[in-house]
Amino acid sequence: MRLLGRVGSSVKWRMCRGVKVAEAKTIRVQLVRSMIGRPEKQRVVLRGMGLTKMQKTVQLPDTPQIRGMLNKVQHLVRVEE
Repeated sequence: MRLLGRVGSSVKWRMCRGVKVAEAKTIRVQLVRSMIGRPEKQRVVLRGMGLTKMQKTVQLPDTPQIRGMLNKVQHLVRVEE
C-alpha cells in the first residue's frame, strides 16, 4: 500500500494499479481580483497556485502549505471547499 497526500483525517482510499492509494481532499480556488498593482510577492503566490488570469479556477490539495498561500492572497481569491 502507498499513502499519498495524507492530510489529517480527510484521507480517502482508492485503488491505483492494484495498490491502495490515499486521495487527499481538494479545494477549488478562483482568482476574482486582478494582480495589477499588487506587490510582487502576491503575484508570485498566485502564479505558484496556477492562477494567471481573471476568473480562472484551479483545484489544489488541501494542505497547510496551500492554506498559507491562500492566507496571503485571501483578498484576491474565492475559495470553495
